Amino acid sequence: MKSQNTSLFQGDLVKQALKQSFIKLNPATLIKNPVMFTVEIGTAVMLCVCLWILTGEQSQGGFAYNFTVFIILFLTLLFANFAEAIAEARGKSQADSLRKTREETPAKKIEASSTEYTVVPSSTLRKGDLFVCEAGDIIPADGEITEGLATIDESAITGESAPVIREAGGDKSSVTGGTKVLSDRIVVQVTTQPGESFLDKMIALVEGASRQKTPNEIALTILLAGFTLVFIIVCVTLKPFADYANITITIASFISLFICLIPTTIGGLLSAIGIAGMDRALRANVITKSGKAVETAGDIDVLLLDKTGTITIGNRKATHFHTANGVDKKHFVKAAVLSSLADETPEGKSIIELSGTDPHSVKIHNPRFIKFTAETRSSGIDFGSTRIRKGAYDAIKNLVEKAGNLFPEHITEIVHKISANGGTPLVVCENEKVLGVIELQDIIKTGIKERFERLRKMGVKP
Repeated sequence: MKSQNTSLFQGDLVKQALKQSFIKLNPATLIKNPVMFTVEIGTAVMLCVCLWILTGEQSQGGFAYNFTVFIILFLTLLFANFAEAIAEARGKSQADSLRKTREETPAKKIEASSTEYTVVPSSTLRKGDLFVCEAGDIIPADGEITEGLATIDESAITGESAPVIREAGGDKSSVTGGTKVLSDRIVVQVTTQPGESFLDKMIALVEGASRQKTPNEIALTILLAGFTLVFIIVCVTLKPFADYANITITIASFISLFICLIPTTIGGLLSAIGIAGMDRALRANVITKSGKAVETAGDIDVLLLDKTGTITIGNRKATHFHTANGVDKKHFVKAAVLSSLADETPEGKSIIELSGTDPHSVKIHNPRFIKFTAETRSSGIDFGSTRIRKGAYDAIKNLVEKAGNLFPEHITEIVHKISANGGTPLVVCENEKVLGVIELQDIIKTGIKERFERLRKMGVKP
């Protein structure tokens, strides 16, 4: 999500909110807020009084006094509407940012009977269309893979730092718009109509399309409506008492007293408070479906974290070299470095960093780098008669055993131990003989321990 300007009174937001302030004067909208609806009725009455005075039929304390009361009441209505509109505009600006991202994503659309593609905006894709994605492309729409397989970075959607493999057929063929293809080439068929994608649902959540009143807001609205009714009775009974005492009370005085007595401020800002809470959460990259969800968050006492990317840096780093029996560690580390020279991933760079080797100092004659693919699940380098491969445990094991060599039992134990500890093992082999295992770990973010302490002090157990 793109970062947004944190200033509340941005020029475009203020203009939009001012426009909405007048639109929200519609009685059909204001009747949902009993307090402000009565203020609008009072404003309408004062307008009629001002017109009545202009005709010369009544004085009612003078035009200037009555018009001043009318202006104050009208500004009160506008302020209440403006507070709600500015809060809504903040959420909609975030949604516009997401929508712009979706519309600007290019799609390589292909025809069913052709292998050539045409680059079109992702917003023009329809259900059933086909598009192709290659390494480095952003997937433009939700769909099902019809051809090929690829590794995909879904961290933008799921928070999972490790790439996942998606392939045609089976139960792992679906892809989500906004995720990134890291390797290989796939052909995808769009499965959603415009406005129904995962990103569209996120936009709808941000805009608060299904916003609900919170239990506290409902209870407070009922309470304020009760107070308003009580003060209506109080103001109405003043008229006979004034007549009995031969005191003249103007209509402006009655309405001014009534507006001062009822909880106008709370009623005017009530709806804005819930929206502002959602917007504040949104600025922390937390999407809340409703104000009710924000209120419920106050009762949370346990925090369950199922994605390591939440508390870790999201990129796995090499932390240890495990050498196979009978293999010189320097030789193993050198082989690991050579297999990572063309690896641009954070994992590959961390292997070179852990070895302490300057990649520019490594000189090899006529090297041929083997890129990682989702099919082979390995990468490496060939030079002269040497073949070095680095990859997943089962991929390297199959490679070694197909060559007629034994896969060391103690290496299998090391792999299982690393996996059980939450790490990722990468096995390295040279000419189909195992040299050792590189241990990758997802490193904890700086300050996480302190944040957990703050959560515990707040009564939340992570």
